[in-house]
Amino acid sequence: MLAAAKEVFDELGVSAPLDEIARRAGVGNATMYRHFPTRRELVIAVYADEVSTLCKLGQSLLADSSPADALFRWLRAFITHVATKRELPLAIPDDSAGQRSALYRQWHDTMRATASGLLGRAQEAGVIRKDLDVADLLASAGGIGHAAAGDEQIERLLAIVRDGVTVPAR
Repeated sequence: MLAAAKEVFDELGVSAPLDEIARRAGVGNATMYRHFPTRRELVIAVYADEVSTLCKLGQSLLADSSPADALFRWLRAFITHVATKRELPLAIPDDSAGQRSALYRQWHDTMRATASGLLGRAQEAGVIRKDLDVADLLASAGGIGHAAAGDEQIERLLAIVRDGVTVPAR
């Protein structure tokens, strides 16, 4: 159901009919609503899975032989995530218990920790400036995700960031 929901949300937006998701998942509406009684719960599950996938990529890149390449491969995926998935968390209705805020914090902390691990590894290898802060790096990448007009511009802007934070070879 999550795979079908991701597909439908990507194609039709987060307000797509839940019946379409059930149809593509090959389940009845009752089954769909048993697992996800509200759209809110489905959106939370889909976005949590997106964040998890992004962070698993980061963990796998920690073994990459080039710490700088690993960091920037993950940043590229992060930028794509920001550019294509921003509608999902924004579609989660606010709640009086503060669950949405707690989820946002959890997701941001997880992505920040992933980026921090990759950045720290690159800094320890001496290939990325030591004075670079993970919050600044993520803000730059997030800005690219929000503002870039397509893949070509994303690549150019990310190259500018990389040039600015890479320690010159001696």
